[in-house]
Amino acid sequence: MSKSIQYKSVGEYIDSQPEQIKKALLELKECILKAKPNAEELLNYNIPAYALIENGKREEQVMIAAYKNHVGLYPNPTTMEKFDTELSEYKRGKGSVQFPLDKPLPKALIVRMIEYRIGLLEK
Repeated sequence: MSKSIQYKSVGEYIDSQPEQIKKALLELKECILKAKPNAEELLNYNIPAYALIENGKREEQVMIAAYKNHVGLYPNPTTMEKFDTELSEYKRGKGSVQFPLDKPLPKALIVRMIEYRIGLLEK
């Protein structure tokens, strides 16, 4: 959660979080890898990112992040538009959604979002 720390790896980022946030981040990671088992794991903007195509640049990645009361998923604006209705109960930005820590993650929905994004990138 601290912006001043420069993480060396996704593992270090996740391990540095409080237990509840760490658990949610690991669940998000699991959803991404379920949709794309060979997604390349990297840090982008000092947060975990997963390239959905080989050597994927920023717009070809999905990112996750830790916050005090939620975890963020950054799947891309086109994905957010497609799943707008299903995400209506969550706080959203143009290319992001916030999942509160006090509710279970909608894992099946997250996997479908990632699969949708992969489908767009592989066209």
